[in-house]
Amino acid sequence: MKKSIFMLFVCIGISLNAQKNGDDFMLFFLGGQSNMEGYGYVKELPDSLSKKMKDVYIFQGNTVVDGTLEGGGDGLWSKLQPGHGTGFASDGKNNNYSDRFGAELSFAYDLKQKYPDKKIAIIKYARGGTSIDSVAMVDWAGCWEPDVNSRKGLNQYDYFLKTLDNAMKIHDINGDGKEDTLIPAGILWMQGEQDAAATEEVALRYYDHLKRLMDLIRASLRKDDLPVVVGKISDSWSNESGKVWKYGELVQYAEEKYAATDKNAAIVRTTRYYKYSDPWHYNTAGYIDFGKQFAKKMIALLEK
Repeated sequence: MKKSIFMLFVCIGISLNAQKNGDDFMLFFLGGQSNMEGYGYVKELPDSLSKKMKDVYIFQGNTVVDGTLEGGGDGLWSKLQPGHGTGFASDGKNNNYSDRFGAELSFAYDLKQKYPDKKIAIIKYARGGTSIDSVAMVDWAGCWEPDVNSRKGLNQYDYFLKTLDNAMKIHDINGDGKEDTLIPAGILWMQGEQDAAATEEVALRYYDHLKRLMDLIRASLRKDDLPVVVGKISDSWSNESGKVWKYGELVQYAEEKYAATDKNAAIVRTTRYYKYSDPWHYNTAGYIDFGKQFAKKMIALLEK
């Protein structure tokens, strides 16, 4: 009898240990404003990017305007598939996919080509029209400045933290009954257009704001030297006066300075060649290449 009880406890112990022995995932954060959110059309995707990806999971935080008390950062882990572009929403129980996509698809696809035996996890929070500088903030979008306290103390940085917290507290992201481990591997950042549209003073402050925000995001992922790849803003020249972003060159200079002065940062410059679907957003081919360039730069940083 005692031997039977002993063997029962041994079996329980083995079972519990097996449940904790899950998978390791390379974790990437994707953040910024609308060109990270994504305006590519799902219907125009090639077959290779049109289906759910094996061993790639994404948690996309629901976006809300600053000061919203509920819903910001809600989401759930699911296999990566098309529909995580503008119009995507989640209530934490169900994902409502849109007809658009962003850089996440080709980024993850190319990473899997490079690391076929690795599992990949993506946390995404991006909201169109958002600025880093509070002076550039527009009411319908919000601001990433952590100290902005104009609306009930909640800003885009807070919703990023809520997204991160909601994603990280799920210990079995692929639903196989085993506890997974998320290993922070990199940050992709695409933002700056809103700051480039404000004032010269705002644009001149962009480097300091970008550096501080990337340092804070790194700290939130508990890795101070986490690789960062920044997408360089570009201009469609579709305004009546020509340029869409009046102080775009100043923000571009700040992005270049950040990539040049941070030893674990890089920049994607191919955006200048992309065609646009409207004055502000790339077309489908642009977003596909954007993700591929993000992957190329990230792989180079990971393998330094």
